Amino acid sequence: MSAQDTWTPIAVPQIAALPVPVFSRSQNLGARQAFPEHAHRWNQLVYATAGTLTVSVAGARYVITPEQAIWVPTGVRHTTGALSSAEFRNLYIDDAPGLGMPDRCTVYAATPLLRALIAELEAVGLQAGEQAYAEQLRALVLAQLRRLRAQDFHLPWPASPMLCRICETLLEQPADPRGMEDWGRALGASARTLARRFEREVGMGLRAWRHRLRLFLALQWLCAGRGVTEVALDLGYASPSAFSYMFRQEMGCAPSEWCAR
Repeated sequence: MSAQDTWTPIAVPQIAALPVPVFSRSQNLGARQAFPEHAHRWNQLVYATAGTLTVSVAGARYVITPEQAIWVPTGVRHTTGALSSAEFRNLYIDDAPGLGMPDRCTVYAATPLLRALIAELEAVGLQAGEQAYAEQLRALVLAQLRRLRAQDFHLPWPASPMLCRICETLLEQPADPRGMEDWGRALGASARTLARRFEREVGMGLRAWRHRLRLFLALQWLCAGRGVTEVALDLGYASPSAFSYMFRQEMGCAPSEWCAR
């Protein structure tokens, strides 16, 4: 989250131990509510059923839509928040031999089958007389997790204060058009040095990073109910049609279609 953002912290649910190896839990977040940085003693899969979630991990930020889920491994410190209200489900999963999941945060495309399995697992819960069926559901969930398609859909964040200043400014003012030459003059460094450091710390150039930032903000703002024209202009696009073209290239549909989903 940006240091300049105003978020309302809410308490992290306290669970002493998982009652079963795959445990489902639902929760809602109000607008601009967020869990403070924390870690779990088990793996976590976060899936938004309505609204979008913003998940921050050291060095990366993720925007999770209802078409996606994020895998957070055991012990990884993270924050989860919602720019507008959001509903989401968690799967808490014990570490086990042969789990076959990555040891780093990973965003996946949430298949219709996975969404249905999570909903059914939550409906069954810990009901007496349903445990044999619940065991089958948990086995299916684990099998489905291993088949999910990973997505390179995160916003990397630099470590050095100088580059953080650039990124934080663009987060607050995404229409800012300045390139490395302008930032070099503002920060007292050569454009070549800044570009080299940015590429090394972030893994992409400033232009590509700003493009991804604008897509992330577009998803958040559209989910919060802002109009396409307002979003396009606030992101720095010359026209709504230019913004819609970018959005369609990245998300496979027009902004209005994505909101309707």
